[in-house]
Amino acid sequence: MIIALDGSSVDGSAYTAVVNLARRSPVWLDDTASAWSTYGLTLFAVLMAVGWWHARRVGAAASVTALAVPFVVVVAFGVDTVLKLLMREARPCQSLRVATLEACPAPGDWSFPSNHAAIAAAAAVALLFVSRRLGALAVVAACAMAVSRVWVGAHYPHDVLAGVAVGALAALLAMSALRGRAQAAAMRLAATRLRPLLVVS
Repeated sequence: MIIALDGSSVDGSAYTAVVNLARRSPVWLDDTASAWSTYGLTLFAVLMAVGWWHARRVGAAASVTALAVPFVVVVAFGVDTVLKLLMREARPCQSLRVATLEACPAPGDWSFPSNHAAIAAAAAVALLFVSRRLGALAVVAACAMAVSRVWVGAHYPHDVLAGVAVGALAALLAMSALRGRAQAAAMRLAATRLRPLLVVS
């Protein structure tokens, strides 16, 4: 079993600085960051649905690409979760004993890498293959998610950076592999009951 270095020795001082800044910040800012940290992933689901809806008007291959996005995100989440179990890094709120905006997770809820950051980054990169406009919006939202997870005290900065890297790389590899196969997959699926998912009747 691989055991990560103590996260506090990597960037514990940066984490503490951010958490202390959050404690001195206006309530509206902290509330916004907390709400985004907790519920922000919902936006990515909405963007996926919008991307698929518009892709149906472009063509079957575009629809296949859009429909692949949530599956790619699940794969990225799976990879990130495996890394968590291997690394077993304690949450910073447990190691540093600081007061945070978000309740400190129970021991055994590992910190490295960040699942939220990985999911957001995977969705953002995958959506870039569907629509540059939606993808650009998702990239901004993913960055905000990564920052918010440190702001509320759930992760060290290196946790979210690693999560972003894992999610982005997984999505890039998966969507790149799909790019050359989308048309063939669309032709097969169009001959099934799934056709309404691919094109506007």
